[in-house]
Amino acid sequence: MPLTIGQSAPNFTLFNTEKKEISLTDYKGKNVVILFFPLAFTGVCTAELCNIRDNYNVYTSLNAEVIGISVDSLFVLEKFKNSENYNFDLLSDFNKTASKDYDTLYETFAFGMQGVSKRSAFVVDKNGILQYAEVLEDAGKQPNFDSIKACLEKI
Repeated sequence: MPLTIGQSAPNFTLFNTEKKEISLTDYKGKNVVILFFPLAFTGVCTAELCNIRDNYNVYTSLNAEVIGISVDSLFVLEKFKNSENYNFDLLSDFNKTASKDYDTLYETFAFGMQGVSKRSAFVVDKNGILQYAEVLEDAGKQPNFDSIKACLEKI
């Protein structure tokens, strides 16, 4: 069931690339931009996350942290993060728990792959309330970064 603005964001606990468990509740008191992306090392995913990397100061100036989440293993995400010098956490949702909770899973993705996260963006405020939700059916498109920033400016 799709999430709705104003509801509590589902908590998750996932491993980052440093093999440390990270929970959404760890960010209480900060706004959080959560970006689900299909697969590491693919063109659109790399472009999306490089955009965030290159504009990270904009998000931090709005009291926001950014988290990237995919179903890739934490080992793949570690290589991806290091190769692109990402300056924010990438979390492995290998078991697809967060993707299910956020209703962001493709039944069938490219090449018949099942259980891949849809490209999605969520903004969670410092109290854990969902303020923005964008789930894209077309993995070739990127989230609306201007709308994400506008949301952060309002909260």
